[in-house]
Amino acid sequence: MAKKYIVDLSKDEKAELVSLTQKGRPGARKIKRANILLLVDSGKPDFEVAELLHTSWLTVLRTRQRYVEGGLDFALNELPRAGRLPKIDDQSETILTTLAQSHPPNGRVRWTRPLLADRLVALTRLESLSYEAVRLVLKKTISNPGSARNGVSQLLLVLDSSGAWKISWICTPSLINQPFQ
Repeated sequence: MAKKYIVDLSKDEKAELVSLTQKGRPGARKIKRANILLLVDSGKPDFEVAELLHTSWLTVLRTRQRYVEGGLDFALNELPRAGRLPKIDDQSETILTTLAQSHPPNGRVRWTRPLLADRLVALTRLESLSYEAVRLVLKKTISNPGSARNGVSQLLLVLDSSGAWKISWICTPSLINQPFQ
C-alpha cells in the first residue's frame, strides 16, 4: 500500500530540525515531532520510527499528515487547547474582593469562604461557586496584607510586653489612630 502522506524535507527544513533537536530549548513534544520528521524523511518505516522514539505509530502518522497538510510549523507546534472558561470574570472578581473587604454580615466576626461564595452567587448570575474558587481569587488579589493596593491592613509598630518594639499587622481601621495605652 502506498503512503498517502509523503514527507520530503528541504535542506533548510532539515537544518532547522537538526538545530531544534540539538538546542534542548523547545518542549519534549516538539523535539519528538522533529525527530519523527527527520527519521521519516530518511526513509524509515512508521513502525520502526515509533519503536526508536518510544511512541505510537499513530503519532508518527499524524505528524506526517500535519507536515503534508500544513507545513513544518504546523507539524511541530500544537494548536491551542480549549480548556475551561473561568467562572469568575473580572466583574465578579471585583465584587468578591470588595465584599471580602467589607463588614461581615450581622452575627459574624469575619467573612468565611462559604459566606463569600453564597453572597457572590446571590449578587451575580452565577449558578454555583466552589469555596476553592473563592480562595484562589482572594489569594490572587489580597495576597499581600501590606499592599497599598488592597487597603486591608496597615503596618504599625507595637510595644511588646518585654519593652521591645515589634511589627504588627492591624486590620481594624479604628485602632490605627488610637494612641498606645
